[in-house]
Amino acid sequence: MTSRNAPELRQLCHQDEIDTDQSRELIDCWIEVSNAGGAVGFPFPPVTVEEVALAAEQLIAGLHPDRSRLVLATLNGVLAGWLNVRRDPHPLVAHWGTLHHVQSHPAFRGRGIGSALMNHARQVAREDMALEHLHLAARSGMGLEHFYGGLGFKEIGRHPGALRLAPGDDRDEIFMVLTPL
Repeated sequence: MTSRNAPELRQLCHQDEIDTDQSRELIDCWIEVSNAGGAVGFPFPPVTVEEVALAAEQLIAGLHPDRSRLVLATLNGVLAGWLNVRRDPHPLVAHWGTLHHVQSHPAFRGRGIGSALMNHARQVAREDMALEHLHLAARSGMGLEHFYGGLGFKEIGRHPGALRLAPGDDRDEIFMVLTPL
């Protein structure tokens, strides 16, 4: 990927950093990814604007520098993907965080958006949130463990058949960690 094709990456830490147009882009991306079968929190497509907007509103309202940040990737000013980095503030576990809703818009697939988002999230977690490692959960049967493994994540366990997408279509939930950051 050349530098002129590289996405612009940024993070948001407060709900007032995202305007109505950006919120709508985030919702539209989430809908497109969900309806394309992406494992991003809505396992039973098709999804509606209303249900995704409610989840996005809650996610945005929960942004806080110490607990939850959005990482956005844009290409030519258009949202190409995003993810959420979270930490539980309890002192027992505040040294590690979790990644949620990792996604790249289907129109931008194959351009390194996902890898760029993950690498930037790692930097944000380490440098801005002072986290020591990142955890994530992935749905089996989608090749996600290979994608995350290529970025340094290691599988630390599975919950066999935990995710029932349809009768006869049970998937493992795969737990992965990246340490050190």
